[in-house]
Amino acid sequence: MLACLGACVFVVLVWYAGTGVILLADRRPRNTYLASMMAATAILVAAVFGIVRSRTDTSWTGAVLGFACGIAVWGWLEMTFLLGYVTGPRPPRCSSRCHGWRHFLHAFQAILYHELTLLAVIGTLTVTEWHSANRVAMWTLLILWGMRTSAKLNLFLGVRNTGSELLPEPLRYLRVYLRRRPLNLLFPFSITAATTLLALLVRPLLTPGLGEFPQAACALLASLTALGVLEHWMLVAPFSVARLWVARPRRAAAALKETPA
Repeated sequence: MLACLGACVFVVLVWYAGTGVILLADRRPRNTYLASMMAATAILVAAVFGIVRSRTDTSWTGAVLGFACGIAVWGWLEMTFLLGYVTGPRPPRCSSRCHGWRHFLHAFQAILYHELTLLAVIGTLTVTEWHSANRVAMWTLLILWGMRTSAKLNLFLGVRNTGSELLPEPLRYLRVYLRRRPLNLLFPFSITAATTLLALLVRPLLTPGLGEFPQAACALLASLTALGVLEHWMLVAPFSVARLWVARPRRAAAALKETPA
């Protein structure tokens, strides 16, 4: 039980600290982006070695290493997008009269290259790790990809909190694809699917005599999924969640309104 609790605390700390570091890098001057990307790439290289090292390690430490390396790979993928290096071929501007499937196509084009990069990286890791004894890194990336894809679709269809004030300068043009509304028809299905996955991951933890490695793996992945469920609820929460990351969200929002899309 203490091991499970430690894994949960570790996941929350990694999630909050990692998100904070990425957002901090986004808010630095643009002439620092290259240095931030180079640092992230160095961490990526170390994470790849860590994933290779942990493939046959079925100890508690191996599970944690696989998870941490998976998070590091995801962090690199996020930075390539948020710093504007890998986005899509769609020009920044989109007509305000554009709607329906045409608007969805434009939104997809705006992030196409990044989506293809995600599929390439996660697909490669899945193929290479599928028959490994330790597949925690693979499942970490698959859960993050699934949660993020669901969140993107909900942001496009409309939620209460779009988080547009957190978009870095190179991506502020994406605000035209974020719709504000109390709820959308996809959200109940998204939250149900995510909660079901969480239940499936928690269930083994209630089994007596569960081994050290499966216990650690399930605890790590269940904690990550729980955070994904929480992030989905934050999308429709009746209050702004930007204050978790921005000290003065009102000032940030006002600055974005003054900036042309």
